Amino acid sequence: MLSILRLVTLAGLAFASACDATDPATPPSGSGFDFYVLSLSWSPSYCEAEGDRANQQQCGTERKFGFIVHGLWPQFEKGYPEFCSDDPGRVKARIEDGVLDIMPSRGLIRHQWKKHGTCAGLSQTHYFETIRAAHERVSLPQIGPGDGTYRTVSPKDVEDAFLTSNPELEKEHFAVTCDRRRLREVRICMTVDLKYRSCPEVTKRSCRRPKIVIPPSRGGQS
Repeated sequence: MLSILRLVTLAGLAFASACDATDPATPPSGSGFDFYVLSLSWSPSYCEAEGDRANQQQCGTERKFGFIVHGLWPQFEKGYPEFCSDDPGRVKARIEDGVLDIMPSRGLIRHQWKKHGTCAGLSQTHYFETIRAAHERVSLPQIGPGDGTYRTVSPKDVEDAFLTSNPELEKEHFAVTCDRRRLREVRICMTVDLKYRSCPEVTKRSCRRPKIVIPPSRGGQS
């Protein structure tokens, strides 16, 4: 009897190890979406538009953030899922701590998990590991003004900077977005294994203004 129990236990451990070895960046089959959008927000624009008090962690005095991760969003070819769980659970503090350098707001982290992460078919740990992996996939160009002044550019200037910094990226893989005057986000489309891909539903919402401004990061270049 002991030998049988031991064999069953060993088989269970082997199965668990095989499951743990699964690539966390790949959602399980049947996740129900087609691709990801990695949304990179120009933090100085957000803080200027929303006001410093909107998010003290991100926008407080001397916060020198440039591009931060707004989110990693599961997408359909048309439209997107959201709030996919009635009981998403609170994001664990250790997970929040692990991404604060690229998502500098606990409120942002929690909201993104509830709205988008619950639709990815991943655990909290694997979802935020995937955010980290997606962020590391992109080489962020230095576009912010370094002298504390505003920089006026065209959306194409921002596109070109990303294309130059990322040779595998193509124009149909991403969109530069703006509000009435400022650069707001760069949204990059990726497959579930984090390869760049085209996404007409995203790129058609690219900024159409001839000129936009890039507000400076607090404390200088980021």
